[in-house]
Amino acid sequence: MSDVMSKRPPTLLGLPSYLAGHVSRIGNTQLVAILAERGLRLPHFAVLCGLHDLGPTAQVELADRLGLNPSHLVGYLDRLEEAGLVARSRDSDDRRRQMAELTTTGTKTAVELITHAITSERAQLSALTDAELNTLTALLARVVTTDDDGSVS
Repeated sequence: MSDVMSKRPPTLLGLPSYLAGHVSRIGNTQLVAILAERGLRLPHFAVLCGLHDLGPTAQVELADRLGLNPSHLVGYLDRLEEAGLVARSRDSDDRRRQMAELTTTGTKTAVELITHAITSERAQLSALTDAELNTLTALLARVVTTDDDGSVS
């Protein structure tokens, strides 16, 4: 075991959830700082990514796809709308549904933040080769998508 590894209790080093949480903090350090400069937080980034990837989406569906409480999503959307990054409107097919979509500025911002996240995360996780990072990403994605499918209790 290397000196760096021996600083942590072995029990924690044997818990994938602890390791994943700590790696998340390492990988998000620079992104969190960039978001803070814009008055945003990680949930705002998740919403921007969701709308970037999905296009205009009903708020209820967006909350579900992001794993967010719908009432929390409303607050995140309020902030993003204030910043001119998101626009909301009633769904023309179902007036009860509120739709959210990126504005032109929101699309530009989302692309900038996504690019920054990928670049900074790769630098922060430079201890891994590209193949190792791809493997780690695939394994973590499998756990998350399995949880999304309700297969994990």
